[in-house]
Amino acid sequence: MAEISKKRRIWGWFFYYWAAQPYFTLLLTFIFAPYITDLMGSGSAAQTIWGYGNTAFGLIVALSAPFLGTIADKTGGRTRFIAVFALFYVLGAWGLWYAAPGHYNLFFVMASFGVGLIATELAAIVANAMLPTLGEPDELGRISGSAWGFGYAGGVVSLILMLCLFAEQHTGKTLIGIAPIFGLDPALREGTRAVGPFTAIWYAIFIIPFFLWTRDPVRPGSPGIIAAARTAWPDLKQTLATLPGNRNLSLFLVASMLYRDALNGMFIFGGIYASGVLGWSVVNVGVFGILAAVTGATFAWLGGKADSAYGPKPVIIVCLVVLTGVAITTLNLSRSSIFGLAVAPTSSLPDITFYILGALIGASAGAMQAASRTLMVKLANPARMTEAFGLYALAGQATSFIAPLAIAITTSITGSQQSGISPLIVLFVLGLALLLFVKLKGAYA
Repeated sequence: MAEISKKRRIWGWFFYYWAAQPYFTLLLTFIFAPYITDLMGSGSAAQTIWGYGNTAFGLIVALSAPFLGTIADKTGGRTRFIAVFALFYVLGAWGLWYAAPGHYNLFFVMASFGVGLIATELAAIVANAMLPTLGEPDELGRISGSAWGFGYAGGVVSLILMLCLFAEQHTGKTLIGIAPIFGLDPALREGTRAVGPFTAIWYAIFIIPFFLWTRDPVRPGSPGIIAAARTAWPDLKQTLATLPGNRNLSLFLVASMLYRDALNGMFIFGGIYASGVLGWSVVNVGVFGILAAVTGATFAWLGGKADSAYGPKPVIIVCLVVLTGVAITTLNLSRSSIFGLAVAPTSSLPDITFYILGALIGASAGAMQAASRTLMVKLANPARMTEAFGLYALAGQATSFIAPLAIAITTSITGSQQSGISPLIVLFVLGLALLLFVKLKGAYA
């Protein structure tokens, strides 16, 4: 009976990632992001606005994440925090329906997207901190990888449904040649705009198993949220003061800060890049997303097995090498050339190359993020795990403005989307260099 209960709790945690993933797959990367290009009529302008907007959202997460982690650790009851964030996730996603061509308020659209994204990022901090309660230390790599793979699978399914039933091509038909369902008007891009409500409804339905099976009750005698908030800053300052003495944790936080920022840059601008540089439609970008999500799910699962067998650090290193190569190739890819070699205007070679890059991005991202979560668990204090993941989020978000801002500025100065993504290469290389010095000897767990 206890074993069944443990499995159900793990599966509830898996469903959190299945429910939450479409915000990243459908909105941040493959459907709504390229739609912004269509909405604004300029790839460079869309990439600039998208960059500045995501910079602001990242800073908000960075400032609030450590305090959230400290408060959640002191009070317990992590699922109630996720319930609050779920409300904002749904509201933010739903607001994207109002991004109608010629009749939209850019501030409202970006604010809606930001509210949902911030809620998603903060909820993930709390959910990640639950990992060490789900199994023994030698099981965590496999559990983490499986959860990430299950989340990617949710992204694949949601993306296929969007492309087949809702998102219209230039012909007004979906990927399978039908008009958008429910009588949605292709001329008003209602099929594509439905991605907002679709994402909201998906989350509201599939988050239910998490709340039913993966409960985290409030600990007896723990302070209330307001009381915990009053002491959050002193507690956080004490934790920050100990970081210089924990060399491995500090190195990992900085390394992950750099390479996760670069990876987020790939996700944030991938759809816009394909739309603006290669001239892809939302449906083309969506197919690219399916490929990336399938490889992401597969290699997150395989990476979890490799993590349990060899440890998380080797998995991350291999993924960073691959992603650096992907960034270099993307920089040298356009509609008319690949690494300076001219191709015919009608050639499909640039498209095939970008599809291959998408598969590599998905494979590396899935395995790397799952392994990074496991490595964080091994380096953190078990008694203050949510706070540790708050710092992990701070490390990921405190400089999350670097990639979007550097891309926005470089794109604005050069007027070139290709040149604009060059900062990603530097971030991946720096993150890899620092990670090489992280050692697990003496770490917690």
